[in-house]
Amino acid sequence: FNMKKNKNAVLILLNYGIVVALLLMIAIFSFASKNFFRTSTMFTILKQVSITGIVCIGQTMVMLTGGIDLSVGSVAGVSAVTAAIFLKSYNLPIPVTCILVLILSLIYGLISGFCVTKLNMPPLIATLGVQTSLRGLAYIVTGGLPVYGFTKAFSSFAQGSIVGIPNQVILTIILFIIFIYALAKTTLGRYLYGVGGNEEASRLSGIGVTKIKLMAYGLSGFLAGIAGLVLLSRTSSGQPSAGSGYEMDAITAVVLGGVSLNGGEGKLHMVVIGMLIMGVLTTGMIMCGINDYVQQFVKGIVLILAVAYSEISKKIRSRMIVTE
Repeated sequence: FNMKKNKNAVLILLNYGIVVALLLMIAIFSFASKNFFRTSTMFTILKQVSITGIVCIGQTMVMLTGGIDLSVGSVAGVSAVTAAIFLKSYNLPIPVTCILVLILSLIYGLISGFCVTKLNMPPLIATLGVQTSLRGLAYIVTGGLPVYGFTKAFSSFAQGSIVGIPNQVILTIILFIIFIYALAKTTLGRYLYGVGGNEEASRLSGIGVTKIKLMAYGLSGFLAGIAGLVLLSRTSSGQPSAGSGYEMDAITAVVLGGVSLNGGEGKLHMVVIGMLIMGVLTTGMIMCGINDYVQQFVKGIVLILAVAYSEISKKIRSRMIVTE
């Protein structure tokens, strides 16, 4: 009985240790900076992680299939500058601009998916190529200069709120609810887990593996496009460098949330905790006066620790199953 109790305790720690890490991090930064544990700071963190959080949803779906998407930051950046150009240079209505940009971002995602599925390129190389190309495209179409001076109505979304909760945070919450449900209760979710868990078995059971992977990369691009539009609304300026680093923050948050790099494992609701850890870490370091270089170093260490924790916890779980 005691052995079973100990196993249950270990499983709880493995599954929810990340929540303890988040609470510890909040306590440490609250002690280090007297201004950290305030409502205004918490809302700042939520607004900051809301954009990368949208990217995390798409990254989760790709990683569940055993892939990875390094292009999400560039898709967000090129989507932001494309929307700014459509609004300023072509005076397109806001709804038309958003629809066109999201169609383009979906295409960018499908290009990555095509390279992975049809050209049999490793996901890392395929999405790195798309990332580099799109970042170059963002600089080409803007001439390396920020695009601003378009209608202020576009900025009203990010500046607005409902019952004190910023619109962009509400949008992120809605998207997480939709995709948590989709992954848990729909055929798409089962197929994503199936393809990541055992691709060959999924193929033999009649699942269209290529179609599922294309869908995952397409949705990742589409969600990165939404993130780019929200970013543009927040900053009121289409920066060609916008979205830089989003891919690493997203991958770290997703791995922290327990999604396996090998695919087939992980829950989207735990990715929320991983996303909050990244937000708390970034905001806490800024409020403690830690410079950008140290911040990059710390984020890199966190990614290494997250992957190490994921692999160690997987080994412990497998051992526990064997000894049962």
